[in-house]
Amino acid sequence: MLFIAHCTDKADHLQVRLDTRPAHLDFLKAKGNALKLAGPTLDADGEVPTGSLLIFEDTDLATAKAWAAKDPYAAAGLFESVIVKPWKHAIGGGL
Repeated sequence: MLFIAHCTDKADHLQVRLDTRPAHLDFLKAKGNALKLAGPTLDADGEVPTGSLLIFEDTDLATAKAWAAKDPYAAAGLFESVIVKPWKHAIGGGL
């Protein structure tokens, strides 16, 4: 089953994001082929990261939420909010 995680950074926490990025990328790479897409959301100018959007496979919602909670960004206190929901690919280039 596919899930999205939409994470919003706390204001004035860019340095936390930058400092934690290597551990975050290692965490994502460990998900292997189950991680379909991942990247930062950006400010209105398209310059500064303001959060993260992930699309990934997992077995159920509880497991998906537990995985997202282990993200080093979450552990570092970067996120103001994290929303994890089931998601269905309906149209577009395919995953």
